[in-house]
Amino acid sequence: MLDKQSAIPIYVQIEDYLKGQISQGVYPVKSLIPSERELTDMFGVSRMTVRQSLTNLVKDGLLYREKGRGTFVAEEKMEQPLNGLTSFTEDMKERGLVPGTKLISFSQIHPDTQIAARLGISPEAFVHKVVRIRYADATPMAIERSYLPVELFPRLTEEALQGSLYAFIELQEKLVIGQATQRMEAALAKTEDAGYLQIALPAAVVLIERVSTLEDGRIFEVVRSTYRADRYKFISEIGR
Repeated sequence: MLDKQSAIPIYVQIEDYLKGQISQGVYPVKSLIPSERELTDMFGVSRMTVRQSLTNLVKDGLLYREKGRGTFVAEEKMEQPLNGLTSFTEDMKERGLVPGTKLISFSQIHPDTQIAARLGISPEAFVHKVVRIRYADATPMAIERSYLPVELFPRLTEEALQGSLYAFIELQEKLVIGQATQRMEAALAKTEDAGYLQIALPAAVVLIERVSTLEDGRIFEVVRSTYRADRYKFISEIGR
């Protein structure tokens, strides 16, 4: 099982073994893996070595610990490209997952000065404020707070918001979506968002603000999204 004569460190060999067991389904998602003591006996190594292996797998997002219960197999993180402009619904369908949406609120408000500046409108203008939870195979993945000028989308309805907003814009409004600028940062989940996302505090999340424009250059949307850090990793392609 382990090659103690190999140049590959023992703790790395243990990590590779456990990764293989997970990928083969020996340890399914959310299942309890053997304890440190059991793994120590299984591999004939020190408990410190086993602990290092498990700690690395937790850091990599393959495992997670629950105090007093043990170490469990985590759900696989989804890779989210940062260099493409797609809707959440389109993205989930491309992955073969069933997208879902729960509309929390839909209202018309005066934006704060920052949102107004992002949209390039007066704070006295009205915007649609849309708060939605986004699901993949019935699991909450993100909460989105979107702001869209009422003047640009006077026909936006709750019914349209049950599906893809981008589909509504392109198919119903006959507008062409152009590009977007995104800002991303790590944070700790707020109590309200943790409830929506069904995660226990304290929990890490990824905050993304997207400002999107139409092909003609008009800004049509500001979205502030909170993604579960335990289910997402973000990928960016760069060149020189």
